[in-house]
Amino acid sequence: MSFNFIKDKDKKIHFIGIGGISMSGLAAVLLNSGFKVSGSDFKDSPIIDKLRISGAEIYIGHKRENIKDVDLVVYTAAIPSDNPELLEAEEKNILLMDRAEFLGQIMKGHKYNVAISGTHGKTTCTSMLSHITLAGDLDPTILVGGELDAIGGNFRIGNSEYFLTEACEYKRSFLKFFPYVGIILNIDADHLDCYKDIDEIADTFLQFSKLIPDDGYLVGYCDDFRVKEVLLKATCNTLSYGFTDNANVTAKNIVFNKNGCATFDVYKDNKYLFNLTLDVPGKHNILNALASICVSLIFNISYDSIIEGLSKCKGAHKRFEYKGELNGVTVIDDYAHHPTEIKATLSTAKQIHHNRTFCIFQPHTYTRTKALFDEFTECFYDTDELILMDVYAAREKNNSLVSSDELGDAIRDKGVNCTNVHSHDEALNYVKSKLASGDLLLTVGAGDVVIVGENYLKS
Repeated sequence: MSFNFIKDKDKKIHFIGIGGISMSGLAAVLLNSGFKVSGSDFKDSPIIDKLRISGAEIYIGHKRENIKDVDLVVYTAAIPSDNPELLEAEEKNILLMDRAEFLGQIMKGHKYNVAISGTHGKTTCTSMLSHITLAGDLDPTILVGGELDAIGGNFRIGNSEYFLTEACEYKRSFLKFFPYVGIILNIDADHLDCYKDIDEIADTFLQFSKLIPDDGYLVGYCDDFRVKEVLLKATCNTLSYGFTDNANVTAKNIVFNKNGCATFDVYKDNKYLFNLTLDVPGKHNILNALASICVSLIFNISYDSIIEGLSKCKGAHKRFEYKGELNGVTVIDDYAHHPTEIKATLSTAKQIHHNRTFCIFQPHTYTRTKALFDEFTECFYDTDELILMDVYAAREKNNSLVSSDELGDAIRDKGVNCTNVHSHDEALNYVKSKLASGDLLLTVGAGDVVIVGENYLKS
């Protein structure tokens, strides 16, 4: 048995973990297309409420009896093999698909699929391209890995051939997609729980590029030598971007304002196109903007629409997100959980006018912390003080691979002012004793460290 997004409108689809940022978007696409949808999750959420209002049958808790009159069960890589709903579907011989494969099937129903890949920046770049395509009236369907105010959440249902989605390399998920345009923002070492080394990761991105048809396009950051290698080996059309003249699309005459946001001139093949001011800070966001501009040029979106879209884009939630101010202290939350991302976040913070920077970091997963241990000890030089929380396990169990205390010792050996804390309350009480007017408080990580900053603003 197979699934056809166009023909199988009478099927009932069940999502295990329907409240997730990616699964909820897929469920919404199906509901809008007339499918019957059910799903389960551990707890209620605003995302689940939206799906319930749209007609989804929702169960709180994973139980065998939730699999009722179901034709297809969709699950994520995070669902364990002993999940009761997964076992029930297997015993009943119900068709099973992982999230990536199912998303690939939905992409088959659209012509202009844009898959945004890369180790860092996928959500921000997708957000930028979403703003541009909306300004250009392309009426896209959008799946984004964060909450985006412009679309009122993490998904938008369009009625055109345009489909925008993030394409994650975790467990090679993006190799199940059908991109017409593929973007590779960067290639870095991550997810080393499922990859042998960086060379294997780079080879997987090369395989991703080969999914693009000959008349499609690969967009890539050519100042990243691994991305450049993929661009050189691509069999489809290519369009590169970067800060050097080697790139097709470049940014020149860059100036940053007091909030760290850039104004610059955009050139294509050394020809001036337009001047642009971003409303998101940081040099790395110039690159995200250039990637989205490349796709816009492929789709012949007007310069005015590109400028309008990017000037309005404030990014997704948890991407250097301003949370508020209390007693003269500014609180910002960021999703950075990889050393490269942390460096970019702290570099961006330096461009904002303030006194001292206090960074509360929560490492994400034991395998990442262990695999990138040395890199984590080298990425906090741009903070005045680091407050290091315990490792957030996420999908893992504490396997004693590494501890936050060990990481803290190694960071202190590098000369960084670092203090270990072991709870949200301890972190909050510590920073409250240190912060003064004019300081910047950053909560950094992909777990629940944001709670500390939010509780500070309530204190």
